[in-house]
Amino acid sequence: MQLRLIGTGGTIASRSTPTGRVASVTVKELLETARAFPVPECAEVTCAEMGLRASFSLGLPDLAALAAAVGESLRDGADAVVITHGTDSMEETAFALSLVHADDRPIVLTGAQRPADDPAADGPRNLATALTWAAHPAARGHGVSAVFDGAVWPAIGLRKTDTLAPAAFGAPGRGPVARVDDGRVRLIGRPPRPAPLIRADDLGRLPRVDIVPLYVGCDTALLDAAVAAGARGVVLCAFGAGNAPPDVTEAVARLVADGVAVAVASRVPAGATSAAYGAGGGADLLRAGAVFAADLSPWHLRLLLAAALHRAAGRGPAGAAALIRDWLADAGHHDAAHPESGHHDAAHPGG
Repeated sequence: MQLRLIGTGGTIASRSTPTGRVASVTVKELLETARAFPVPECAEVTCAEMGLRASFSLGLPDLAALAAAVGESLRDGADAVVITHGTDSMEETAFALSLVHADDRPIVLTGAQRPADDPAADGPRNLATALTWAAHPAARGHGVSAVFDGAVWPAIGLRKTDTLAPAAFGAPGRGPVARVDDGRVRLIGRPPRPAPLIRADDLGRLPRVDIVPLYVGCDTALLDAAVAAGARGVVLCAFGAGNAPPDVTEAVARLVADGVAVAVASRVPAGATSAAYGAGGGADLLRAGAVFAADLSPWHLRLLLAAALHRAAGRGPAGAAALIRDWLADAGHHDAAHPESGHHDAAHPGG
């Protein structure tokens, strides 16, 4: 069993300094600390350092470089790839990798909430757990996952749910796919896995897509500013199950007509979007040409919309929307993929 361990920095690789935490611990050092916990004896682990960075400083070119390194590791014969990564943007990196990863061999991300020099550092155990999951036969076919505090979370639906606690991640409405305790793996489920939408090298040249939050008293200024800045797509972080003030909905219709794709996510942490309300709400957004995206977070939907726009080059918002609906159906969201078939009942809960 050949495992490739790629380090990118993050809290797991950080030490405290007078000016704040700074990533300075190499991935080889991290591997040595992980050996204090159960790790798969059958695995030979080789290490590669991609840099010592805080994940809040990463950009799409960095994700493209990471995806290329993962692909190279698999071509070189690795049976699985484990990545140490900062927690701030881990959910986006995991999702981006899931959009390009076609192989049955697992990609596993992990990190830490406490720095390496903390007396109760959680990084070594998390890394040992990630190596254990990556080497286990049950991990094959799962695609990309994240391991934290003994839980294995799917890349699709992954969210950071706590800023400081060791149990930092979840997948609201989905749950973990496995648990790993003292080196033993307990499989819980196997969610559907969509086919890759783009290639690894596409990640560095995705079109600009911005996220616009909706809030009481908001207007169209941020929507207009996003388009003026060059956005080819906009994700609405919408009210409730996917609602917007009437003037925002009118602006969405104008943007879609002008060739700007608009997708709808919810600002609520859990639950799917639904085109249920009129008077500017979700039903009107749907009629205006926006595409709804089930329970994807705004951060995941931004990447999905950008990938769909790249893949559907020349086919405009309608082409990107069709790709998103197909992708969602492959991910198991058959009802949410076609919200126009949902219930448009003004008594629908949540308004």
